[in-house]
Amino acid sequence: MSDQPATEVPTSFASPLDEDVVRAALRRVKDPELNLNIVDLGLVYGIAVNGPKVSIDMSLTSPGCPSGPEIMTAAEQQIRTLDGVEDVAVNLVWDPMWSPDRIEPRIRAYMGF
Repeated sequence: MSDQPATEVPTSFASPLDEDVVRAALRRVKDPELNLNIVDLGLVYGIAVNGPKVSIDMSLTSPGCPSGPEIMTAAEQQIRTLDGVEDVAVNLVWDPMWSPDRIEPRIRAYMGF
């Protein structure tokens, strides 16, 4: 046995809660019809992190999107999995209306737009 004290190894390498961490979590949420994540689709308009409170403004591909409630629920659930999150607000916005121009350029090219 060594006489040196044991060093503690951290059990978590969690990043501090910020916009980039939230964006990464939202990349796990896919539009079930297009099978693409909502960030690359351009559905996430804004992310605000205020301490343990996270608010996102997002849209859908159309006002009548049948997957809207599923997508919004999944977004909230993914954010709630992050360390340090105590409150989540998912705000549905329609201004500006979503269009394919909001899709990440590399994804748009892949889709043939």
